[in-house]
Amino acid sequence: MRTTIHNATIVNEGRTFVGSVNIEDELITSVIEGETTPQDADTDEQLSIDARGLYLFPGVIDTHVHFREPGLTHKADIASESRTAAAGGVTSYMEMPNTIPPTTTIERLEEKWKLACEHSRVNYSFFFGATNDNTEILPQLDSHLVPGVKIFLGSSTGNMVVDDPEAIRRIFQTSPLRIVAHCEDDSIIQHNIKEFKHKYKGQNDFPVRYHSRIRSVEACWEASNRAIELAVETGARLHIAHVSSAREVEMLRDFKQHATDPQQVTAEACIAHLMFTTEDYDHLGTKIKCNPSVKTPEDQLALRKALADGTIDFVATDHAPHLLNEKTGGALKAMSGMPLIQFSLVSMLEMSDEGCFPIERIPSLMSHNPADLYSIDRRGYIRPGYFADLVLVDPEANWQVAEGRYYTKCGWTPMDERTFKWKVVRTLVNGKTAYLDGIVIDGIRGRQLTFNQ
Repeated sequence: MRTTIHNATIVNEGRTFVGSVNIEDELITSVIEGETTPQDADTDEQLSIDARGLYLFPGVIDTHVHFREPGLTHKADIASESRTAAAGGVTSYMEMPNTIPPTTTIERLEEKWKLACEHSRVNYSFFFGATNDNTEILPQLDSHLVPGVKIFLGSSTGNMVVDDPEAIRRIFQTSPLRIVAHCEDDSIIQHNIKEFKHKYKGQNDFPVRYHSRIRSVEACWEASNRAIELAVETGARLHIAHVSSAREVEMLRDFKQHATDPQQVTAEACIAHLMFTTEDYDHLGTKIKCNPSVKTPEDQLALRKALADGTIDFVATDHAPHLLNEKTGGALKAMSGMPLIQFSLVSMLEMSDEGCFPIERIPSLMSHNPADLYSIDRRGYIRPGYFADLVLVDPEANWQVAEGRYYTKCGWTPMDERTFKWKVVRTLVNGKTAYLDGIVIDGIRGRQLTFNQ
């Protein structure tokens, strides 16, 4: 099958230009700068897409999602959330191990590969979960098939926290892959909870606005700082997930300025912390409760600036669906996490319109840098010889998010009723249209990502 996308405004590798992309089956064959006139009508062997007025980006690579399968499929599964990904222009994802059972053995990892092969609408990979007891497995992991090792240095959904200092050191010493760390200090969190219970005379829950004071900046900074120190001591490659505070940004900036290898420690910002702050608790409540917590407007500004100047390497979503009835309660009882994968690209484009960073920065933060950091084979760029993972976006759609316009199985999003100027209109996965004008195309399946690590 030959496909040509004509006269798109292509945003790729630091440039914006009008051009066309030719595709043969799964791969891009050429990128032609300048306007062209389509010559052939659509046939079974040829598809011509007139993209005049639309922007063409490399497909988004989301390196931090929770699709809840196996074990938590009442709220989400690989089929439903990969549909949601396609609707948001996300063509590849890497899923975290805190499912039930957790992905902490090679057998469970293979089971996830099989599930995704059967059900995923976009390309996929899965992190391996580190525990106090499975460090002997880490050297057996295939670096061509597994992107990294996830360690929870703080509790979150799934209770996979690694709290044995010797086990943590062994993980850093023995992992052949980059270690992706959830960094929150549980002792600080528990101390903060105790203080709140004392202040409120033993009360077992508190208004959600206090979540950011319980899972505090100090808790994030302390755990992140220890992880960086351990990476420097052991030589491990470390990626800090969902950086959420200005203090962590300054720590990362200092590391990168003085390190022999600035890429030894990398970091991501997540859409929740870029789009919401503590001021949003009043109208969104527990819908924006997540771990780490959303922080102040000043913290949010620091994150956005860190994306612009390269201190933070890329953007992910931490897409984490829960049913709405699981979000009831307050700072302690409501589940943490929110479904955001459908809105990551349009949110970043909105931030660009606000002047946070130029539009040419977005492919670096959402496609190029994730592909480079994990050495993903032939993805993340609009280049000849690369897989045709592409997304077309309308810059003048001015649409409002509403029920029926989002696809996550849990049936809600904190973006509900928000108006976006930009809208994803078509997503191609391996050269095939997986999403078009509000419809996820049946029968499309992604491929397992491979890595040249």
